[in-house]
Amino acid sequence: MGNSLVMVILIIAMVVFMWWSMRKQKKQQQVQQDWRHALKPGDPVATVSGLLGTVKEIDIPRDQIVIDSEGSLSRWRIQAIVKAPVVPAYISDDDVDEKGNPLPEKGNSVQAKTAEATEAETNVTSVAAQPVTPSESIATDALSTELRQTEPSAGTIDAADSAQN
Repeated sequence: MGNSLVMVILIIAMVVFMWWSMRKQKKQQQVQQDWRHALKPGDPVATVSGLLGTVKEIDIPRDQIVIDSEGSLSRWRIQAIVKAPVVPAYISDDDVDEKGNPLPEKGNSVQAKTAEATEAETNVTSVAAQPVTPSESIATDALSTELRQTEPSAGTIDAADSAQN
């Protein structure tokens, strides 16, 4: 009884999944077909094989379309036509800073150096303007004391050099 119930549930789940997949695919096909029927001369298109061009003429009853690709005309079945890919604007990594902002023009090096100096001053001012709590002050003093103790002093180095000679 338990095995047959599990089997029935699995079969129902598979049928529902297949129905849902076919329905989704049918909607996508309808959207593609509507787009193809709405094409007009001058629209950018691509073929399934990768040819890019613009629509020159359309013959819907014969399911044919003529594409102009850089002055070369070619006739295709309308089913082979897909939307032209969107080509993103390319910006070289050399033209942006580490945050992705465009760099100033190279001809304005004085302005670029002024902008960098202003940014550096802003960073120093913002750090200096922050209030220091007593616990941070103690931690900073302890850290600087520790650094002084671990770094050899100039006198120690001179003494070591004279001992070797």
